Amino acid sequence: MGHKVHPKIFRMSSIYTWGSRWYSKPKDYADLIKQDILIKKFVLDKIKDAGPDGIEIERKGDSLNIIINAAKPGVAIGRSGAGTEELKKKIKDNFFRGKKMNFNINIFEVKRPSLSANIVMQSMISEIERRVPFRRVMKQAAERVTKAGAKGVKMALAGRLNGAEIARTEKLLKGNVPLQNLRADIDYANGTARTIYGCIGIKVWIYRGEIFETKDDKENMDKKEEENK
Repeated sequence: MGHKVHPKIFRMSSIYTWGSRWYSKPKDYADLIKQDILIKKFVLDKIKDAGPDGIEIERKGDSLNIIINAAKPGVAIGRSGAGTEELKKKIKDNFFRGKKMNFNINIFEVKRPSLSANIVMQSMISEIERRVPFRRVMKQAAERVTKAGAKGVKMALAGRLNGAEIARTEKLLKGNVPLQNLRADIDYANGTARTIYGCIGIKVWIYRGEIFETKDDKENMDKKEEENK
């Protein structure tokens, strides 16, 4: 039997870091994890027009830092930062009402949105919901990803495709997408397109190349090993 593992969590110890970075007491851990998940869902819903790629949360004492990566940061920031201030107010009203919490929101631009699985998946969802034929959606998205410099892309759509009576799964693979290479930088995202015929699940894998340790990283590791000796 094969075991399916999330591509990012599989490489967490080697090339990726956690989306939430903080320390807490064991009794507060579950509540903070739940709060992080709810905050991320809330922010993604509010800035969905900006093409969000991912949200990271950092905590330190009574301070909270929310880092947003988006394809269109100007949409999220708004005129003169009005959008950011409004988002701060809504987060405070929904999650920290009556609590003393200092938090910042930093929004960064995704330089190559066609190499982001989240952004590609969101564009596919919008096209599927507009009743564009699913094969055209998959082929056009795969072409955009490969033209942007990806070494491989894999897509899977499942459901009543094009309104068919029987649900099925269609896949498209272009290039190479390694499964077991821990150095492989594979961005993964999944979502749901809601059509009049029902829900269509969408999964996207984008292979962006391999990540190796730099010379400086290796020197720092050697120094730490010498100090430990």
